[in-house]
Amino acid sequence: MGTSEWHIERRASFGSESTLAREPGNVPETGSLSVVVLGASGDLAKKKTFPALFHLYRQGFLPSDEVHIFGYARTKISDDELRNRLRSYLVPDKGASPQQLEDLEKFLNLIKYVSGSYDSEDGFRLLDKEISEHEYLKNSVEGLSRRLFYLALPPSVYPSVCKMIKTCCMNKSDLGGWTRVVVEKPFGRDLQSAEELSTEIGKLFEEPQIYRIDHYLGKELVQNLLVLRFANRFFLPLWNRDNIDNVQIVFREDFGTEGRGGYFDQYGIIRDIIQNHLLQVLCLVAMEKPVSLKPEHIRDEKVKVLESVLPIRDDEVVLGQYEGYTDDPTVPDESNTPTFATVILRIHNERWEGVPFILKAGKALNSRKAEIRVQFKDVPGDIFKCQKQGRNEFVIRLQPSEAIYMKLTVKQPGLEMSAVQSELDLSYGQRYQGITIPEAYERLILDTIRGDQQHFVRRDELKASWQIFTPLLHRIDDGEFKPIPYKAGSRGPAEADQLLEQAGYVQTHGYIWIPPTL
Repeated sequence: MGTSEWHIERRASFGSESTLAREPGNVPETGSLSVVVLGASGDLAKKKTFPALFHLYRQGFLPSDEVHIFGYARTKISDDELRNRLRSYLVPDKGASPQQLEDLEKFLNLIKYVSGSYDSEDGFRLLDKEISEHEYLKNSVEGLSRRLFYLALPPSVYPSVCKMIKTCCMNKSDLGGWTRVVVEKPFGRDLQSAEELSTEIGKLFEEPQIYRIDHYLGKELVQNLLVLRFANRFFLPLWNRDNIDNVQIVFREDFGTEGRGGYFDQYGIIRDIIQNHLLQVLCLVAMEKPVSLKPEHIRDEKVKVLESVLPIRDDEVVLGQYEGYTDDPTVPDESNTPTFATVILRIHNERWEGVPFILKAGKALNSRKAEIRVQFKDVPGDIFKCQKQGRNEFVIRLQPSEAIYMKLTVKQPGLEMSAVQSELDLSYGQRYQGITIPEAYERLILDTIRGDQQHFVRRDELKASWQIFTPLLHRIDDGEFKPIPYKAGSRGPAEADQLLEQAGYVQTHGYIWIPPTL
């Protein structure tokens, strides 16, 4: 298939699938699409949002005869200045193919920049004027146009920005078009602030218009969880407290805050990683089979899991802060903010009673990875002394080197009857050669255009997640819970490993998973 044919096929797919999950009304979505990136001059927009839009454009999902992209920020720059700032984030400085460079120029020409404040109608009325001119040039019928606003902004300005969008930039009538708003985490600092934010935005937009993005829900291996669990017969009888001893969901970084210390210190590792990313993964690991793949059915089951989580116990929490964290001039010398946390959650229901879910995240550790590790119970009546080798584990490596592997005990090749631990391995780089795994933001922006909220956080889901962690967070904020110092480049506080052992996790000694080479 030639490049042009491939683009036509992808566009046809975009056109047909985008009608599957739209907001009320059965009018086909034939109007123009305006994507507005608010905070266009910021790091998130440059590093994630615009590159995701560029990749979608190159794959034919954002056809140039339908789409226009608007950047909005306070910075006073021209269209060309914004385009030049974005260039190096969209294609490599060296080694770009002629086709990439040609696509880049076409994509950049779709971008227009509007400067204005986030709490003044003047800037947003100018933005609306520019969007309307684009819609007119695309011959889009009033009311059929589609407007997507991506808030690559701090949560503190969400209410004022949403109010300006509602006042100045909505579709003029409803003939099947839509206006949707994407908001980034952190969505609040605790239960009260999250609820206040939800209430303010909820007064302006209906829930089907609000897309609370958590980019972990766009990761390939996270999206594979429902398929693995509910499309494979042999997992169905095993996935419960009778067979599973413990579940770990781990996020590790081998670097510190690196210039983001002032920002990070306002939130800490629990707000930054555990309360959102890792808790979302827990929901997908623990939820019951939904009635269907409809977004509301899936999100209903996730909420049930969150509402079944018992209050966190003090003796099942270990906090840490790496030595040198407060050397950052933007971090207070007496900061109590944890850069590491291990928290055990317990789900009070028939499937998971007694199974600890261990959520662990940290910065400045000895490795970089994110994974789910499901450890099974010991074999009863063990005649091969398998316990020496370690338990069976089902591991989903989210990043880097995406993989799914199962640790099994097998016979050591040779004349002796001795057991050794090995694995059944599905490493994506080896099995799916030549296939590029899309970035999480690409998937989620495309889902937003299609109106599919499956991989976005619903308001009651957000509330339930904050209810779990708010009591602990308030105690940390008040200085009642102190982080333990640990050396940068280590595994974290030794107390965290002791907590894992107390929870029942058995570490395999002498076994290291090595990603297979091509």
